[in-house]
Formats: sequence, C-alpha cells, structure tokens
Amino acid sequence: MPCQLCALALAACAPVGPDFHPPEVPAPASWHSESGKGLAAGTHDLATQARWWTSFNDPILCGLIDQAVAGNLDLQLAQARLHEARARLGVARAGAFPTLTTTGSATQSRSHYLTQNLFAIGFDAGWELDIFGGVRRSQEAAQADLAAGEEDRRDVLVSLLGEVAINYLEARTYQARIATATKNLQIQEETFQLTDWRYQAGLSDELAVQQARSNLASTRAQLPSLRTGLEGSLNLLAVLTGAQPGRIDEFLKEPAPIPTPPVTVAVGVPAETLRQRPDLRRAEQQLAAATARIGVAVSDLYPKFRLSGSISAASVGTTDILAPANRTGRFGPSFSWPLFAGGQILRNIEVQSAQQEQKLLQYRSVVLAALEEVENALTAYVEEQRRHQALTEAAEAARAAAQLARDKYQAGLQDFSTVLDAQRSQLSFEDQLTQSRGAVSADLVRLYKALGGGWQPLAAEPAESAAQN
Repeated sequence: MPCQLCALALAACAPVGPDFHPPEVPAPASWHSESGKGLAAGTHDLATQARWWTSFNDPILCGLIDQAVAGNLDLQLAQARLHEARARLGVARAGAFPTLTTTGSATQSRSHYLTQNLFAIGFDAGWELDIFGGVRRSQEAAQADLAAGEEDRRDVLVSLLGEVAINYLEARTYQARIATATKNLQIQEETFQLTDWRYQAGLSDELAVQQARSNLASTRAQLPSLRTGLEGSLNLLAVLTGAQPGRIDEFLKEPAPIPTPPVTVAVGVPAETLRQRPDLRRAEQQLAAATARIGVAVSDLYPKFRLSGSISAASVGTTDILAPANRTGRFGPSFSWPLFAGGQILRNIEVQSAQQEQKLLQYRSVVLAALEEVENALTAYVEEQRRHQALTEAAEAARAAAQLARDKYQAGLQDFSTVLDAQRSQLSFEDQLTQSRGAVSADLVRLYKALGGGWQPLAAEPAESAAQN
C-alpha cells in the first residue's frame, strides 16, 4: 500500500503521456541556389520583410494591401477560426475548476380529498482532482490549437499579401503591354501608309501592301486579349480586397509604370527562414496538440478522483424551507476506474499516437516544401534578371534594325519582307521585355512570400489578446 501511495504521489507531480519537444530538422547552412544580382547574404532584414511591399515605393500598391487586410473574406474566415480556438481553450480551462449547480422544484399531490404541496431546493458542488494530468493535457492541446490557429491566420495573410501584389504587378504589366502594342501599331500604320503610297506611285507591287496590312491586323488582334487579361487582373484584385468586381477600376484606370524592385534583398540563411514561415510554425503547433492528446488518452487508464457535496431542503411550505430540521447535506470523495472497456482506451491511445506520427511527418514535409519554395524563388529571381538584361539588349537592337530596314525600303534599297520581319521582331522583343520587367518584380514578391515576410506587424494584436485570455 505505501508503494502504491508513492506511485500516486509521483504520478501527481507530472501529467501522464509524452511531453512535447520541438523536432529538430537539420537545415542547410546556406542556400543551394546561386546568389546573383539584387541578393545579399547575411541575416534577415526583419524590418523590411515585415512590410516588404513598401520597398516598391508605390502608394497604390500600399493602399490595396491595406484594403485587402481590412476586407478580405478568407482572412476574416481565418480570424473566425481563431476565435473558435480561443473559445475552446476557455472550455478546456474550465475543466480545472469546481462546478456548482442549484435545483428547485414545487410539486402538488392530490389523493381523494387531501391536497399537499412540497417545495424543495438544493445545491450540488463537484470538483475533479486532476491527479494524473488529463485536464492539463487537454489544456495543452487547446493552447496548441489556439497557437496553430494564429499561425494559420498569419499564413493566410502572407499568401493574401503576395496575391495582391502579384495581381497588381500583372495589371500594370498588361497596361504596359497594351501601351507597347499600341505604339508598335502606330509605327505599323505608318509603314502601311508608306507601302500603299509606293504602290500607288508604281514603285512597288501589291504584295508589300497586303503584307503590311496583314502585319497591322495581327498587332490589332493582340489588343483584345491583352485588355481581357487586364480586366481579369483588376477583377481578382477587387475580390482579394473584399470588393465586387469593377469597384477598384477607378484607382487603376490610369496606366502607371511597373513598380521596380529594391536594389538589394537580404535573404538570410535557411534556419532563419524556417523560423519565420507561419506554415511551419503552424505544423509545429499541430504536432504539439497531437502530443498532448496522447496524454489525455493515457489518463483514461487511471482512476479519476472527485470531491462532491450537496445541500438540500424540502418542506410543505415556503416559510420554513430553510429551517435546520428540513435541511440535509452530504460531502465526500469518490472515484471511478474503468476496469474493463473492451480495449477501447488502449485503441484510443494508439489512435492518438498514430495521429501524432502523422503530424510529425507533415511537419517534415512542410520543412522540405518550404526549402524548395525558397530555392525556386531565388533561382527564378536571379535568372529573370539575367533574362531581362538580355531582352533589353535584344529590344534595343530590334528597334534599330526595324528603323534601318524601314529607311532602306523607303529609299528603294531593300524589299518589304525585311521590314516586315524587323517590325515583327521589334514587337516581339519589346513585349517580352515588358513581361520580363513585370516578372522580375513578381518573382521578388514570391521570394518575400517564401521567406515568410508580411505577417509580423499585423499579427501582434491577436497574439496579445490570446495571451491575455
């Protein structure tokens, strides 16, 4: 018997079940992708990453970000899930406190010619002693669920900010492509007028006129699809900000330059990035919750002790119901211990252990996915800048070649097919250059998103309120 008491005392010191320890996942010392223009090694610039969109120096982009944070429905849904998790934590914490209930009744019985009234009132109190820590483990699980809910909200926020910026850049890119096509359309119209004049003057045949007309119509045919793409980007931006399609067109109807990225971006090291990403932090908290629920399941193997008591009073009248002679009471400890449950408790422990194993594997998968996303974003940003530099040279050469070909054709020194090829190349390279200019900025947004930037300054308030609750 003394040994059993000692065992109970030792068990009361700590909750049953495994304690959670954050898993150690080895991160590489540096990124595998080649560093290039605009990337700086060293530690994270947290101040810049916290509000990375301001580095583009675009007030309209900043305004759209603010609107999205205030009105996006997915973010509001994540906030509602966070409120639910906070309420569930309150429910779990309530299990550690005593309960007190009151009852009352008034009945009337009638037998032959005798009518009798009976009034009763009572108070019941109970308190389950959390000797083996089942209640504490359930509180740990609820606390981890709350933390996971906060990280989920942050992850939604990070994705939202990235989507707003990327679609804004896409809209500006479409506007720039429309401007490029319109400019080339004007040049091709002048070329068509030139070929028609030469044909009318008998200096060239009709073939050149039809080729110029075909080239002109081909460029005109590109404009509708570009305007359709622009409208799609604007409509998606409206939805991301919580507005109906078309409600933000007035803010973006005037074309503006594609925002350019900052000169350098500090990418830090992999270990720092893993600590910043909300999806990885959420996976860690989900693992912590699953670990705590193993303890809840294990606690069902042990007896549950309860202190309970009640006071009741009954009388045929209401004036003397509280008189000592009408009062009864009881108080004392009790316990319950499942001696046989058909293996249900052991199977539940296996279920919770299997779920913990799944959460651990999910955590490791998220780590690998995070490293992959950053590596891909680094490569895309560096390589797109190289592509942009090559396209800049190609577009400059194509413009010069188109002008030379047009001048020689006008002087009768070259046939029109050379002019046609030169103008097509000019339009193609200038359009590719415009797309590349937008892609460089969009790739930087994806890099900021992969690094886990954007949630820090906007996540403080819910975290503080959660700590207070």
